[in-house]
Parts: sequence; C-alpha cells; structure tokens
Amino acid sequence: MKILGIDTSNYTTSVALASEDGFRQSRKILSVGKGECGLRQSNALFLHTVNLPEMMRALQPMGKIDAVAYSAYPRDVEGSYMPCFLAGQSVAESISSALDIPIYRFSHQAGHLMAAVKTCGDESIGKRPFLAFHASGGTTELLYAEPNDEIGFSAEIVGCTKDISAGQLVDRVGVMLGLSFPCGGELEKLALQSKAKKIQTKICVRGTDCNISGAENMALKMQREGVSAEDIARFAIEFVGKTILEMSLSARERYPDLPIIYAGGVMRNEMIKNMLAKKLSGALFADTALSSDNAVGTAYLGLERYLRETVK
Repeated sequence: MKILGIDTSNYTTSVALASEDGFRQSRKILSVGKGECGLRQSNALFLHTVNLPEMMRALQPMGKIDAVAYSAYPRDVEGSYMPCFLAGQSVAESISSALDIPIYRFSHQAGHLMAAVKTCGDESIGKRPFLAFHASGGTTELLYAEPNDEIGFSAEIVGCTKDISAGQLVDRVGVMLGLSFPCGGELEKLALQSKAKKIQTKICVRGTDCNISGAENMALKMQREGVSAEDIARFAIEFVGKTILEMSLSARERYPDLPIIYAGGVMRNEMIKNMLAKKLSGALFADTALSSDNAVGTAYLGLERYLRETVK
C-alpha cells in the first residue's frame, strides 16, 4: 500500500509517499523577503502552485499510488480555514480523479501529531489518549488527544497562548536581529554563542495558559540597551523553553498518567528539547526532520485510513 500526502502550509510546500515500509518526502520552504515576518496568503498560494510540480517530480519514481491525502485546513475546529491549503487540495483532487483512487482530507495539525507519533520512538503513542504540545509559528497549544478513525485525532485544547505564538516570538526576534525568516535555526546558532552565565527570563504562565508577547517587548528593550545579539537570541529561546516547560508541568498535575509528545517547528530547537528532557521525565519528541511542516504525517494518516477501509 502506498499513499501520497500533500501539505501546503503557509511556509512550506511538502509532498510525501508513505507505506508500511517507510516514507519518502520532498519539501521546500517558501521564500520570504529580507526583513519581512511572513507572507500574505495570496503570495503563499501562488508559491505553492509554482512549487508543487517540482516537489512531485522529486518523488519520482512513485509507482502505484493507492490513495491521496492532503491537509485541508489548519485545525479540526469549525471555521478553521487558510487559502494556502487550496493549492494542495487542487492537486490532490486532480490526482484522485485521474487515477480513480480514494482521497482523504485531514487537518494540518493532525498531520503534525501523526508525524510525531510515528517518529517519537514509543509505539504505544497514538493508540490511547495522550497530551500533545503543538508549538509552531501559527500555534502554541497543549492538546488532550485521542485516536479518531475519521480525522486521525480528536484534540481538545487544554492550554494555549493568549496572544502570539512561540514561533512568532522566535521569528520576530530573529528578524529584529537581522536573520532570515523563518528564523528558528539561525536564532539557535546565535544563542549558542552567548557567553552570559545566566539570562534573566520572567515568563507569564497561569496554569496551562501563557502570554508570550511581553517577551518581544523585552527583547526590543534589550537591543536598545546594547545587549548583544547572542544574549537576546538566547533570551528568546529560553523564554519559550521555560514557558513550554511550565505549561507542561501544570498539565502533568492535571493528567499525571498521560505521556506528553512535542511537535511543531519550534520543537526542532535542541536547546528547548534539552531543557524539557532534563526537567520532564518521559517527554517524547518528533524526529527533528519531521518537527517542522511536512506531508509525512498526512500521508501516514491516509495510510491508516486506507488500511482500515480496505483491508479486512
């Protein structure tokens, strides 16, 4: 069985093939102008349309495809919508019609969760309820998740940011420091050069909810006061890490028996992962390569759905 997955998030064009033997993927980050903190949806949709043929060619040879799955919207809630996912929908529906094969719709968030479930190293995850922390440029949510045959996972928000996301802080601070968007990788490299013995970070967490925007103002103040770029970068990353840790510890008090898995582009950051691993026993992480936006999770969601519907 072989399933084609397509994900066209706001900043990455991604396609993948998944089978019971493993996966292959092809992905391309959308280009963002120097000094800019993102893309208009119309620009993202255009770039996905341009990128998709190239990404599909990169997967050759594909062989026989049994079904196609795509990310249709950000999250599994009413009204969740972003135009950029129309690019993936168009290609998926065309392939489904041309090959007369099943087509499955999933949320972008469900794809992230499945990528983490498949690569975290614990085969029991995904077969029973678990906690999932989805931290990215568009989302900072702590979820109570459980398997759902139709949509992959049912997810209830049990904690979240009340203003900007963790990824937005990372990217805004990075752009402020002259880095290229998206800034996560470059910001971490810069932070690792910090020589400070300790960075003061006063986080704002109430139970499993948080506020992050104040850290952006703190970073701007640090820059005005002449603090080095390395220390500012380290401040932003430690702020995010400590915020996620505190929210996770609060969740553990509420759900002591559930494992916590971490997904999303922010979780590519090794500094943050190390911080969580040291303080939180049993923390599970998606493979670094599949923490950021990808179609692998979407393809695996399609594979599991196809197997349920066709294999008796």
